[in-house]
Amino acid sequence: MNNIILKLQFYMDYPFVRYALIVGTLIALCSSLLGVTLVLKRFSFIGDGLSHVAFGAMAVATIFKLANDTIFVMPVTIATAVLLLRTGQNTKIKGDAAIAMLSVGSLAIGYLIMNLFSTSANISGDVCSTLFGSTSILTLTKGEVWICVIMSILVVALFCFFYNKIFTVTFDEGFAKATGTNADGYNLLIAVVTAVIIVLAMNLVGSLLISALVIFPALSAMRIIQNFKGVVICSAVISVGCAAVGMLISILFSTPVGSTIVAADIVVFFGSCAIGKIVRR
Repeated sequence: MNNIILKLQFYMDYPFVRYALIVGTLIALCSSLLGVTLVLKRFSFIGDGLSHVAFGAMAVATIFKLANDTIFVMPVTIATAVLLLRTGQNTKIKGDAAIAMLSVGSLAIGYLIMNLFSTSANISGDVCSTLFGSTSILTLTKGEVWICVIMSILVVALFCFFYNKIFTVTFDEGFAKATGTNADGYNLLIAVVTAVIIVLAMNLVGSLLISALVIFPALSAMRIIQNFKGVVICSAVISVGCAAVGMLISILFSTPVGSTIVAADIVVFFGSCAIGKIVRR
């Protein structure tokens, strides 16, 4: 145990480790806030669909050798979120079908582009890193950390400022429209903020594991807490805790960052299920 503590203290002296922990916990916090709303609206897989779109956009950005691929990936993912919301309201293409169509199509096209045009000698390694997370979270610059901090503050501020409206739209969209609330506008806000979180989380857990970061903390909190505000707070605590623990374990034992965080979320979920059953009894 002393060796682990000494090893952790040694790593914490490096700025890149501190940067990774700051960014990871901020991303986990933002994911948990929107995760509760997405789960309750039964729109959990929007994160999965948008993450695959972000993968396709990242593949295109890599081919054009953009210095900062976020400049290209972020607008494309946000535009897709808007398109997905509009398409989901079409009676011919339901929301789940639109998500599946965009998800599979973007993933396939992104992989095809990387194979056809990539100059990398290790295409399989690049694809695997993008899909399941990579060590890029440990090579963040101070500028990238500040971008993440600013975007995270913006996401949290928007959620807190529009909390009552988001609560209303989440539980009874029909009632919200009847009382004059611009439900479509707030749904659009949720979709755009979700897209921003997806792009920020790409380097942390990879495009295939982002949905777990959004869904598991919310589901874990719902097993213990029965009111919306309590679930949101509990979900945020669980998400940040799992992200921090997962990243520390990854640094200490050289395990994949994204997979370790998701594994921590899974353990907490089963623990929450057990606690929920005990409490109900």
